[in-house]
Amino acid sequence: MQQTPLIAQHRAAAAKLVDFAGWEMPIQYSGVVDEYHTVRSKAGLFDVSHMGRIVVTGSGAESFLQCMTTNDLAALKPMQAQYSMVCNEQGGIKDDIFVYRLAGAGEFLLCVNASNRDKIVSWLMEHGQAVPDCQISDRSADIAQIALQGSAARGIVSAIGLPQLDQLKLRESTMVRVAEVECLAARTGYTGEFGYEFYVYGSASVVWDMLLNTGASLGLKPAGLGARDLLRLEMGYLLYGNDIDEDTTPIEAGAGWAVHFEKGDFIGKHALVAQQRIGPSRRFVGFELLEKAVPRHGFTILSPSSPHTPIGKVTSGNFSPLLQKGIGLGYVAPKYAEIGTDLAIDIRGKAVPAKVVRPAFYKKSVRREGEGVRSEGSGPL
Repeated sequence: MQQTPLIAQHRAAAAKLVDFAGWEMPIQYSGVVDEYHTVRSKAGLFDVSHMGRIVVTGSGAESFLQCMTTNDLAALKPMQAQYSMVCNEQGGIKDDIFVYRLAGAGEFLLCVNASNRDKIVSWLMEHGQAVPDCQISDRSADIAQIALQGSAARGIVSAIGLPQLDQLKLRESTMVRVAEVECLAARTGYTGEFGYEFYVYGSASVVWDMLLNTGASLGLKPAGLGARDLLRLEMGYLLYGNDIDEDTTPIEAGAGWAVHFEKGDFIGKHALVAQQRIGPSRRFVGFELLEKAVPRHGFTILSPSSPHTPIGKVTSGNFSPLLQKGIGLGYVAPKYAEIGTDLAIDIRGKAVPAKVVRPAFYKKSVRREGEGVRSEGSGPL
């Protein structure tokens, strides 16, 4: 298995390590629910260095990426980021990503899912080799990634001498130094809480230790992938491999807002235009259980009335500690996708009643300032 530069820190903290997409990663430290509550109430520190970081530069970089991604790069000012998708010719999602326009002309950073890194690098290389003045570099090995998430993040970055980060708006970024280590600090995340992600151009362990030691008095704890998954589910954020894949389009996944048809041609556009015109054969929904139970990935979604018939599949599900109810995401036939529609979930042979709701399941004041679209760039798990 591959290891991030922070493996020694995880072992010293007695993290439970698991194989995630070929990486030895912490699933938990003190416990999934404890870490979840810590992020919701104070702050958690996540190692997300397993994710892919790809730099695309040159005078041809912007036009190339406009063709390779669904969102409109022209809308980005320097040091801003956007959520986007990379699609195949049929409109299927090869990956959901974050694209950062950096300060230099024609300089972009792409944050991609760990499981898709090699696939996306190869896809970009294949299509970019004939593009004039467009350089594509996989920088995953020499840029680490750390996410600081939770309301205490403001006080923590101020305590380490970076009060200017409080001025960043959602999806804005700036270059800073943490303990003399150069970092790109971005107002992005995958938890629905106020927070930052640090792209570390140097010693990740120095940055991790500085943040963790400084933040301890403010309640900061290390958090693993288990808490991260529960937090993103409560926000209704997509998880690649569960909620979306190459057989799923952005239109089906309810992410049509990340597709900018007016910007010009891009891979997958024609298929997506056609699907948007006739409508998808299935739709992505959020649901909550009306009885105490836990929905899981792969469970069958049923029609509400007996005899229950299969109408879809659960793609993500869990029990929300704060809401004290089972929540989930999945795909259903269009006629069952309206908010308020009754459903049932097959849980070990029992048809548990459920209702279609609009994610996010968890709502907090931070949502009013625009915290919403996941970064997994922070991203994907």
